[in-house]
Amino acid sequence: MLRHALVVLRRHVRRPTFRAADRLFLAAASRSLPRVSWSLFPVTPATLLRWHRRLVAKRWTYARHPGRPPIGAEVRVLIVRFARENPRWGYQRIVGELKGLGVVVSATTVKKVLREEQLGPAGKRRGPSWREFLRAQANS
Repeated sequence: MLRHALVVLRRHVRRPTFRAADRLFLAAASRSLPRVSWSLFPVTPATLLRWHRRLVAKRWTYARHPGRPPIGAEVRVLIVRFARENPRWGYQRIVGELKGLGVVVSATTVKKVLREEQLGPAGKRRGPSWREFLRAQANS
């Protein structure tokens, strides 16, 4: 009798609309029944799984911070200081010098910090050229 009523309802109503409470009940009921009996539900198993994932996602909400944590202000100041005092040092050299001081930072992070401070790559930073450096050393 119930199966026939469902067949008649499916003929007359193409897509039933489910409220949030209906979705909650069906998702919870699907978890308590074996997967073989999911064909009894008026929705596909993929829909039941999607509703369950959303239900779990709403239940377990916690602060999600995408990406890496930011570096400290003192490390940022140190990177900029190294780049300004040594204009010929590249990202890898700055990373190596920081590593010698016990600060572990990636070359990509150094590059990002220098770009934010408008300090370009080593060849484009202002500073004495090799010829000017040698003349200054010879004079001293």
